[in-house]
Amino acid sequence: MNYVFISPAYPVTCTQFCDRLHQLGVNVLGIGDVPYDTLNGQLKNALTEYYYVHSLEDYNEVLRAVAFYIHKYGRIDWLDSLNEYWLPQDARLRTDFNIAVGTKEENIGNIVRKSEMKRVFLDAGVPTARQHIVSDFEAGKAFADEVGYPVIVKPDIGVGANGAMKVKTEEELRAFYQNLPDVPYVMEEFLLGDICTYDAVIDSHCEPLFESMCTYAPVIDSVQNDENVSFYTAPEVPAQLREFGRKTVKAFKADRRFVHFEFIQLIKDQPGIGKAGDFAAMEVNMRPAGGHDPDMMNYAQSIDVFRIYAEMVTSDRRSFPESGERWYCAYAGRKDGHSFAHSHEEIMERYGGNIVMQEEMPPIDWPSMGRYVYMARFKEKADMDAFFAFVLG
Repeated sequence: MNYVFISPAYPVTCTQFCDRLHQLGVNVLGIGDVPYDTLNGQLKNALTEYYYVHSLEDYNEVLRAVAFYIHKYGRIDWLDSLNEYWLPQDARLRTDFNIAVGTKEENIGNIVRKSEMKRVFLDAGVPTARQHIVSDFEAGKAFADEVGYPVIVKPDIGVGANGAMKVKTEEELRAFYQNLPDVPYVMEEFLLGDICTYDAVIDSHCEPLFESMCTYAPVIDSVQNDENVSFYTAPEVPAQLREFGRKTVKAFKADRRFVHFEFIQLIKDQPGIGKAGDFAAMEVNMRPAGGHDPDMMNYAQSIDVFRIYAEMVTSDRRSFPESGERWYCAYAGRKDGHSFAHSHEEIMERYGGNIVMQEEMPPIDWPSMGRYVYMARFKEKADMDAFFAFVLG
């Protein structure tokens, strides 16, 4: 099997996906814009070959790289980046080279445009916030008056919380329109609650081989207010989230991929959406969660999601066993410019037995994920909450 892996060096977890594919006998053919010598040893070992391009933004250069691999290795069975930013380019390459597995260019809109996602949610009967496509101030004001402040404005196509803003007053709304970005934006009703993700590896029949839930405080607040970062992976997936997640998979025909769907768990009754504790859809991401989230899924369920993904690719099934050992896996990210009550040494002394990973993140991730990160796991949520207070307080 020939798998073209776009940008295998970033995000960092791509190394593990490449490694597991390699272990199962796949030819992992990398295309990236960082020199081969800068790749880590595990990634070098996992790649059958690596084709360096000066820029992944240069479509013709990437096109030539794929053509080279076809000439050398034959038909390409799979092409993916597992990266939100490159999804449109992935789809274009699959279309141009007639690669059977994965989204083609004509179907990319409803998985990258938030405005098109919304229609799919509504058609599938999955509750979701009301939305307005940004045009002019009067139309935006009418929408905000209808749903109430605050409202969320964010790029129609975008990754994470980048470019997103919470608009709390008409004055702030007017200021947004006076400095309107030159890319399409949407405006959404604000739903109060935590972000809960449905993460799953999906087979060719749109059935999950693995499911998980991560819970975050609103990322937009963390970025805008320069707050430290805390979130966790839960040991189980609530029944309603599992139901909505599976329904969303089928509505988007999201077969043979690792998905990362964002929902809000309401903390108060929301007319037309649901009651406190219910879930409402936010958006879909047709790739794994970023950062170290896949590692956290592994620690929470004592499994190997990278292996499960590789088995889905090669055999459309899962053989990796359930361990039965479940945990809360916590992520605490410290940002620059903050003072903390406890030093690194004190954290390690108190929680060294719980900490499963600690490291400095790449600079590109500092604003959203924190600069220095501690990941730890606990059997009880109360113990996890005490860990957050100790590390970030």
